[in-house]
Amino acid sequence: MGKKNIEKYDVFYQLLKRYVDFWHNYIFYRKVIVFGKDNADFSVPTILAPNHQNALMDAMAVISTLDRQLVFLARADIFKKKFIARILYFLKILPVYRLRDGFDAVKQNDDTFRDTLRVMENRNGVVILPEGSHATYRKLRQLKKGICRIAFQTAEASGFKKEINIVPVGLEYSHYWRFRQVLTVVYGHPIHVSEHFTSYRENPNRAIAELRDRLSAEMKKVMVHIDDEENYEAVNELRSIINEKYSDNIRYPKLFRDKRLMTKLDELRASDTGGYREICEETIAVKSQATELNVTYRHLRKKKHKFGWLFLSSLLLLASLAVFLTGAALNILTFQVSYLQAIKSKDPAFISTARYGIFLGLSFIFGPLYLILALIFIKPWWMAILAFMMVPVLGILAWNWFLLLQRTVGGFRIWNLRRTGNPLFIKLHDTYQQLVKRVSSL
Repeated sequence: MGKKNIEKYDVFYQLLKRYVDFWHNYIFYRKVIVFGKDNADFSVPTILAPNHQNALMDAMAVISTLDRQLVFLARADIFKKKFIARILYFLKILPVYRLRDGFDAVKQNDDTFRDTLRVMENRNGVVILPEGSHATYRKLRQLKKGICRIAFQTAEASGFKKEINIVPVGLEYSHYWRFRQVLTVVYGHPIHVSEHFTSYRENPNRAIAELRDRLSAEMKKVMVHIDDEENYEAVNELRSIINEKYSDNIRYPKLFRDKRLMTKLDELRASDTGGYREICEETIAVKSQATELNVTYRHLRKKKHKFGWLFLSSLLLLASLAVFLTGAALNILTFQVSYLQAIKSKDPAFISTARYGIFLGLSFIFGPLYLILALIFIKPWWMAILAFMMVPVLGILAWNWFLLLQRTVGGFRIWNLRRTGNPLFIKLHDTYQQLVKRVSSL
């Protein structure tokens, strides 16, 4: 399928989507938490507006959490080569022309707006990243006017007879590029663009600015937004110190806990600047001392690290070593090659995208290879299929074994620091306890 029928259901695209969704939701991330899916009501023409912090993984977060063949808008210059354009159209991406592309080129947007309306009328959403560019900061940057202009001009293409909703989408990653992290996606309440139609008819520029400001405010409600740039490092680190233990919580996700923490800190910054700065200074001190001692916040949270439990953990690691070795041997290339290639990226925001892309690409190579080998060497055939399906499971078990190893080694390290009365650890522990107590009092 191409541009002319981009709104149509594509069987081949759907097969690819199912495969990509599986690796995204169950292998690459250990958990994907989704809230507010019902807010994206595609019976009404809908534009989805996610924050943009993690390059193409932001698009994947939306694609993999909605059972829709969503259409994306991207800058037109990447469509110049016909072969690339065909691929982009297959992936359901439409071009948007900017003034820098030339006045005549901008006129071609009329076709895009008609295509966009056709897509939305077919109950498939359109995704636009309103910040325009990405940055690995938990902060909503100034939105571009493009998304609002497109919303109005799409409505104008229907003679303002069609309601158009813009749904703010908040994305939060427990870590931007580490493997097996937690992704939280929140679909906010829709903004009804028709509420600004009258203003747009009177003064288009004013209406666009009003809608942009409204969208910005709504997006901040569904994402972690750190407003204090001067103390960004401290505030961002404090999220981990206080709320890291809630990363897997589904009933009350860490994203909402972080937002509550941001609200309390903003209130403190306004009412008690000195107290706020002390919290920031203590946070940086905890981070620095923990890094120097190679101690994690998980280890600091535990009141005791009993030698008996650490010994039992060591026995479990030894007993399951064969599982680790098998899983690592079968998956080491997909895990390690994707990581080593990804970290070469000059832009940190692209590390996760490169890692997932390479990881997915290698799965297309090793998947069929393992299946063929299993069918050749394992009989009967159903046992071969079962063995083949166990490959990614063993890979995840190997990864979890390695994490348990790190935690056990870290536990022994803290046990030894306590036993020897290490002065830096004592200082770290006291500062940590004091910091947690101060923040809890908020």
